[in-house]
Amino acid sequence: MDHLGADHLGTDHLGTDHPGTDHPAMNQIPARPPRRRLSKGMYILPSLFTTANMALGYYAILQVMHATASEFWHLDNAAKAIGFAVLFDGLDGRIARMTGTSSDFGKELDSLADAITFGVAPAMLAWSWGFNLMPPVVLTELHIKMTQLGAIASFLFLIAGTSRLARFNITTNPQPSNPGRPGKKYFVGMPIPAGAGVIAAVVHFAAGDPIVSWYTALGWLVMVTTVGYLMVSTWRFYSFKDIDFRSRHPFRLIVLLAAFFALTFLFSRKVLFGIALLYMISGVFWRLQWIFRKKSDPPPPPPYKEASQAS
Repeated sequence: MDHLGADHLGTDHLGTDHPGTDHPAMNQIPARPPRRRLSKGMYILPSLFTTANMALGYYAILQVMHATASEFWHLDNAAKAIGFAVLFDGLDGRIARMTGTSSDFGKELDSLADAITFGVAPAMLAWSWGFNLMPPVVLTELHIKMTQLGAIASFLFLIAGTSRLARFNITTNPQPSNPGRPGKKYFVGMPIPAGAGVIAAVVHFAAGDPIVSWYTALGWLVMVTTVGYLMVSTWRFYSFKDIDFRSRHPFRLIVLLAAFFALTFLFSRKVLFGIALLYMISGVFWRLQWIFRKKSDPPPPPPYKEASQAS
């Protein structure tokens, strides 16, 4: 009992400065086990956001399958689900980096979830909204051809998105070509969540009401193909990864985020449509700027050749 009592008193007074208890062994006892247990529990947090991302993609696919010409609001629900999935996709990676819980399993799970939510779901949404539910025109053959071309364009979008994911997974130091600098400030090619966001923003802007004219469907065909090309291109797109949420003075960032969420809540269709198009155009703008700058730069001087000493 005396031994147990001594141990009990010793553990009670580890954190106090009692005279006569300045033992080096007691002062050097580490206090890290609780943090280690917390770190193990934190590993599941990014995966929860990834799972929510996948669930929203599955929900979007179900909504597209239930959509008809008279119940087109299912398409708007699918577009909203993809939009929320973009938000969750941005949070899982940032939370994993902030908490130091990045893992190979999380990266692979995130890629598979992105292939479903930002590849399959927006491809089905683009085809159903722009081509499949389009009312038949006088020329039935033209309607069939547009539906077939739309299916090809949507499949190309899916292939481009999954290829973009595969390239991102195997590239350790991407180099944008316009001109770009290696680092975290820019993506090489439009990321697949942004490509899916463009598709979803356009459908949400129309409240899910399908396209009714063949020339509008033709423009949609060009847009879907363009988004697919931008994803597999080497053009640079801003990554937003240099935004530091842990800065000492995040007041301006908090105000901007509050204004963004308020405007999105009040005018979601116009705000998200504008943001999606601006982000897509930004990559084209950087590319054109680099092309014109490259043409205006003077050519480099010829290499120096030492004169021959032979007489």
